[in-house]
Amino acid sequence: MHPAPAQRFTSELLPRIVERIRKLSQGTLHTEVLPADRADLPARLRIWGTARASGGRFAHPLDITLSWDGYEVDRLFSSGGEIRFAEYLDALPAKLDAWQEPRQIDFNSRTQADPSVLIGGLDFEHLIR
Repeated sequence: MHPAPAQRFTSELLPRIVERIRKLSQGTLHTEVLPADRADLPARLRIWGTARASGGRFAHPLDITLSWDGYEVDRLFSSGGEIRFAEYLDALPAKLDAWQEPRQIDFNSRTQADPSVLIGGLDFEHLIR
């Protein structure tokens, strides 16, 4: 990955992912952009939330870090990339839902089985058309 796509992703596209997650969670989830390990990698996104007062399905409060594959980020800045990204944002609710069972995450109660969860190597494919 070239530094320019990684930096563009972090400054132009990652804020749109953050905004989408905030809207989907109606303010119950918090986000934090984590700096990349290297200049040629995109920033990561930490999503966390306080478990509901009534408890939850799992023992730990929600604490997830998302990281994207550098090659996939590069592709967003080539032909058709803007459409792919827009479709990805539209599919994000389904993607978040699909991660719950295999990752032992419960967005409703804001809990998870492990103290922290890394969902890495993400692409921008989508589940809906």
